[in-house]
This record gives sequence, structure tokens and C-alpha cells, in this order.
Amino acid sequence: MKYYAVIDTNVLVSAMLKENSVPKKVIDPVFNGKIVPLIHDEILLEYERVTNRPKFKFLDYVIEFFLNGMKKHGKYIDAKDFEDELPDPNDKIFYWVTLTAREDVDAYLVMGNLKHFPIKPFIVTPREMLDIIESDGD
Repeated sequence: MKYYAVIDTNVLVSAMLKENSVPKKVIDPVFNGKIVPLIHDEILLEYERVTNRPKFKFLDYVIEFFLNGMKKHGKYIDAKDFEDELPDPNDKIFYWVTLTAREDVDAYLVMGNLKHFPIKPFIVTPREMLDIIESDGD
């Protein structure tokens, strides 16, 4: 089965920082087609901005690998604006892309910090997303 998911920046960064982490196990299926990352220009800019922060010390080729993988395997979504208020306005695009995509597919928002979002069954932690994938049995 194929899954559609908006991957929050903190999940991507965590995957890049720790090879055997749960976030990395969620990102790996992006590269084999099991997860289709749902992307938008604002999300890609956020990925690039955050992964290039000096504190992470990511090598350029590592950043390129991950960002190119998200672009290559991703599906661009032209997000609609929704009325829901979020504590962090920078999170809106992740939520809006998820809601827009859900009009056509069963999409998830994979988020490390759930307190910034309404409680919805499609907003999941990396662990929950991994459990969903693993329960599929494919």
C-alpha cells in the first residue's frame, strides 16, 4: 500500500541527525515509494532553510540528497486556505497541504509536536506513522 504524508521539518531533521531513529524509519519509505511526501514550495523552502542552519552541521550533499528525494518522490499540492487557527502561523502550510490532499487521498501529517495542531486521527507522530505502515503487512 502507498501512503501520502506531509512530513514536518522537525521529523526530516531528526531523520537526518539519527540513522536508526523512528523519524529515519519514516523517511526511508519515501525513497522506496511506500510514502509519497506531499510538498509545497513553502514546505520545501522551510526544509532548506532549517537544514542549512549551522548548528546542524549537515554536509551539503546530505541536504541535497534528502531534499532532492522529497522533490523526486513527492507530489506537489496547491494548498487551499482553511479557517483553522494554529498556535504557530508557520505550521499553517503543513496543515493546509494535508487538508487539501485529504480531499482526494487518505493523507497524514507526520508531526513531532502534536500540541500545535488540533486533535485529528490523520495528524500522527513518527511512531504512529511507522505503526500504520508496519500494520499494513505489504
